Amino acid sequence: MIIKKMALPRRTFLRGVGATLALPLLDAMVPAASALTRTAATPPRRLGYVYIPMGMNPVPWTPAEVGPLTTLSPSLSPLMPHLEHLTVMTNLEINDAHISGNHASANSAFLTCVRPKRTEGSDYVNGTSVDQIAASQVGGETPLPSLEIGTDLIAQVGNCDNGFACAYMNSLSWSSPTSPNPTEADPRIVFERLFGRGGTPEQRQAQLHRDRSILDWVLEDMSRLQHQLGAGDRTRVSEYLDTVREVERRIQRAEESATDSPLEDLTRPTSVPEVWEDHVKLMYDLQVLALRADLTRIITFQMAREASTRTYPQIGVPEPHHPTSHHLDNPEKLAQLAKINQYHVSLFGYLVEQLKSTEDGDGSLLDHTTYLLGSGLGNPNVHDHRNLPIVIASGAGSRITGGRHVKYEALTPLANLHLTLLDEVGVHLDDFADSTGRAGLATEPLTV
Repeated sequence: MIIKKMALPRRTFLRGVGATLALPLLDAMVPAASALTRTAATPPRRLGYVYIPMGMNPVPWTPAEVGPLTTLSPSLSPLMPHLEHLTVMTNLEINDAHISGNHASANSAFLTCVRPKRTEGSDYVNGTSVDQIAASQVGGETPLPSLEIGTDLIAQVGNCDNGFACAYMNSLSWSSPTSPNPTEADPRIVFERLFGRGGTPEQRQAQLHRDRSILDWVLEDMSRLQHQLGAGDRTRVSEYLDTVREVERRIQRAEESATDSPLEDLTRPTSVPEVWEDHVKLMYDLQVLALRADLTRIITFQMAREASTRTYPQIGVPEPHHPTSHHLDNPEKLAQLAKINQYHVSLFGYLVEQLKSTEDGDGSLLDHTTYLLGSGLGNPNVHDHRNLPIVIASGAGSRITGGRHVKYEALTPLANLHLTLLDEVGVHLDDFADSTGRAGLATEPLTV
């Protein structure tokens, strides 16, 4: 049998004047021979990490049931619509972080499981983070090996926490023990990094004021491509471009709002939404776009920064988060901490919903993506790195069984889970940091 049909390359871009725009996975990208036996392309596996600061109130966080879950705890209740895709884990620890026992080590050791060197200078030493181990092996297949983003713009250097350099607080991701990856919190910059702007700085500034979209630069190429696609692919491309345009519109709206604001804030980037929740959701939308277009397969997102003094009056917590987390077992502060936990979880639920509702090959984006939500602190009142709040979200393509609570009888290294999540994207290591084995979430007993 001779097969003449040619497939559209997976790394197909729409190209215009100084701009490129990657496409989502299309049926036309399936090799011709495979198309005879498959109706949709087989997407790659992706891996994401979302960090929430300052631990949790364990009582309202921890599910009462161990094993299969029929309901979730109060703090996790916003995730009930996604119960079958969730794995809640308790009794995981970062052992090496106990010695330093502070916010800096909670953040820096979350993905390295290594005790950072105490220093206020630039001679910091940590470990290579698990996301970068994944990126070193799968990142070469995408334009961006990994994406490191957050919501807090902190330019401070020197001592940020009890003799630890600010690099430990600002970066989850470390490409080597001495090389922290900077966290980008400006959605405009993230968007341009993903989709490009082109031209000289003067041209880019002029383009911003004209309120034009980069999509206008690629219309001719887009029109030419549409004639090569089937009806289903044309619909996917149109929906994808609508999503890109909507994200850019929201960024532009945030810029206009910031420009018109009467508040004097010389350090505020113009493209950051004034409402923090809008900022978080916009960064989640950018993650979905990046994964959908296969611009990257590895993402870290620092939802909020350790020792943050952000307040949440919209949920009835006008006091700053950090002082609230040092609750001294005060019932009122514990209740406020639980509200913050639930709020952060609800925003993670927004991401899970977007992944779940986005078509990707023969399933949803969630089916081909695994996300870890967690913190490097357990009990923030004493800077404890034991019994960390950990939730895994994954879909049908994952080997992790969802809809359950996995409780370890004894404290178990978080590094074990990191090994298991590396397996999810086809990266297999014998050990990582202080690991004692794999979490084995698909096969191990529910209480281990």
